[in-house]
Amino acid sequence: MRVRSLWKYVFFLLMSLMPLTASADVLKLVIDGTIQPMSEERIDRAIAEAQKSHADALLIELRTPGGLMSSMEDIIHKILSSPVPVVIYVTPSGSGAASAGFFILESADVAAMAPGTTTGAAHPVWGDGHAMEPVMKEKVENYAASLMRSFVSKRGRNVEVAESAVRQSKAFTADEALSQHLIDYVAQDEDALFKQIDGKTITRFDGSKAVLHVANKPVRVYEMTLREEILSRLMDPNIAFLLFAIGALCIYFEFNHPGAVIPGVVGFVAILLAVYALDMLPLRSIAIVLILSAFGFFALEAKFQTHGALTTGGAAMMILGALLLVDGPIPEMRVKLWTALSVSIPLALITVFLMTIALKARQNKVVTGEQGLIGEIGTTSSPLMPAGKVFIRGEVWDAVANSNVDIGQPVIVRRVHRLTLQVEPAPQSTPAVAKL
Repeated sequence: MRVRSLWKYVFFLLMSLMPLTASADVLKLVIDGTIQPMSEERIDRAIAEAQKSHADALLIELRTPGGLMSSMEDIIHKILSSPVPVVIYVTPSGSGAASAGFFILESADVAAMAPGTTTGAAHPVWGDGHAMEPVMKEKVENYAASLMRSFVSKRGRNVEVAESAVRQSKAFTADEALSQHLIDYVAQDEDALFKQIDGKTITRFDGSKAVLHVANKPVRVYEMTLREEILSRLMDPNIAFLLFAIGALCIYFEFNHPGAVIPGVVGFVAILLAVYALDMLPLRSIAIVLILSAFGFFALEAKFQTHGALTTGGAAMMILGALLLVDGPIPEMRVKLWTALSVSIPLALITVFLMTIALKARQNKVVTGEQGLIGEIGTTSSPLMPAGKVFIRGEVWDAVANSNVDIGQPVIVRRVHRLTLQVEPAPQSTPAVAKL
């Protein structure tokens, strides 16, 4: 009887725990900023976490001005193949999902927007923001339109209107997007959205059916790890340029002051971080050439003293290199003008100043040891016929002259050989120094 009672107790305990283990939640991810490799990585990790934790859905709060087409395509692929339903919600009011963000919004199992938000304007552009030449424009436009059609039709949304955002750069408010069947819901907030979609049956991209159970479910926010936080900051082209410029300056300082160590370490780390970030962004090689050439101009200015001409040219090259550094399709993915100016001009002045000091130090005459005596003026303390004594720097030295020199006459040191000075009479205009 005792054994039977024990098994009953274990059975009821397991039954009481089952609802806790079977209970699922909604995983929430916030994408706020440009679409770039880190955005892709975060969405990929969030989908994997939602699958691992058996979440009922993955909610992606999206607000973006757009970004890289390559990252956008990878994100769309991950959303379409996600084992967990993906709900994309453009919020809060006043924000939007433009360009690449519109593609991502349309790829979701459930697409929703908050009142006062916008989407669309998905026409592809060159990295510098300018229009493409006709043939290339037609190629890229047709490809982007075909990509849009490939998943919008299977999501049951308006293909023709979605394609107009690509070909004609049309943009839509939340109400316009809803009325033209670009999105599925307009919701004031997250809770209102969950109430609207709860119990709805959706058709996944692979054709399977799924019922959403999200109302009153706990929402778990997928936070960025420290690594993701750091890399997200590094993906800012302004930060990457600043790190590259500071790194180059620190390494130059280390070369001119060997053994300082700290500037070299700081410079190496800064350059390494900048290169890592720029490798993940669309980089223009010519911009690196311009920035490095600017440092060459600063060095020439310090050597030839062109009254600021080379400094000005170098600063202009660095500013231009900064503006061209990242080939971003939207302004948010390019180095800002104020960043280029505020970094390049002070850096130019600091670099020229340091180089001038270094060159002057190298050109100064040695003032210690035997070599420091060369060029010094002394006075003969005994006749040089041609050997004798010379008083210089408070000391009496053996000296040899090319011709006889009377006592008390000024002489100039031309060479030092085995503690013997080789001198010659000083020019008459040279004033004599202290005599005995």
